[in-house]
Amino acid sequence: MPIDGYHPSIDRHAPRPLPHRPARAEEIRDAQRKTWAGLSAGWEKWDSVIMEQLGPVTTAMVERLDIARDQQHLDIASGTGEPGLSIARLAREGRIVLTDLASEMLDVAARRANAQGISAIETTVCSADDLPFDDGTFDSISVRFGYMFFPDMSTATAEFTRVLKPGGRLCSSVWVKPEENPWTGIAMGAIATETVVAPVDPDRPNMFRCAAPGYVSALYEDAGLRDVAEWDVDVELVTESPAQYWDMISEHVSLAVAALQKVDQGSRERIRANAMAKVGVFTNDGMVRVPGVARCIVGTK
Repeated sequence: MPIDGYHPSIDRHAPRPLPHRPARAEEIRDAQRKTWAGLSAGWEKWDSVIMEQLGPVTTAMVERLDIARDQQHLDIASGTGEPGLSIARLAREGRIVLTDLASEMLDVAARRANAQGISAIETTVCSADDLPFDDGTFDSISVRFGYMFFPDMSTATAEFTRVLKPGGRLCSSVWVKPEENPWTGIAMGAIATETVVAPVDPDRPNMFRCAAPGYVSALYEDAGLRDVAEWDVDVELVTESPAQYWDMISEHVSLAVAALQKVDQGSRERIRANAMAKVGVFTNDGMVRVPGVARCIVGTK
């Protein structure tokens, strides 16, 4: 469904230089840190719905990482903890490190880990393009829906490659084009009926920045990874009603939350009614089931 009005080589023996971090990138990180801190409550509130929707992607990624009981694993842009926590359940004798820009999101991840009886995890607040780990530390790295938000994806990929052990695997996931993800398209289309939704800058972080086939694969290959492969994974957002769909989307999807901050209460109510009416066509067996498609990419050092 289209979205109306929305278009979306390293010398390991030499001292590591400090990464070049232009002011623009710093500004983007600061804004992202604030945004994700603000979204953490929504992600925690809707945890069960989000985990069910994204579960197929987590499963697909974990399968390609070949997790051992003593796996040394790094989860980038962990948010509320996946797929890091799923990997921790398999690697009971290993080391699982969850990282994110926002400490508030990692706090949610820690609470989820505690509730699930998972104790062998660490959390570290850091940027993906400046990891505080030694070369060759990890057997595997996961990045579930984080790549498109990195200010400098090439530098981040080089960092992932640096901290991977030889033979280690990197697996990530991104969203494909908006037309194949009506679970966000419906909401953003409704929002566009009441306010101007600025066209997405393809050079700046956004949800669909890595949608093109081969986009992330090229980043992997440029960083020296081999045996790179990508494949699509279907997902489904399931809610109990159109009203629950709207409440969930408007409280945890960054695109929608940011756009709704620009409208008054009257416009917000009209947007809500519009979105609920459109998503109603996806009702099946008493539940609202809205499809989507993600792409997974794996590579080996």
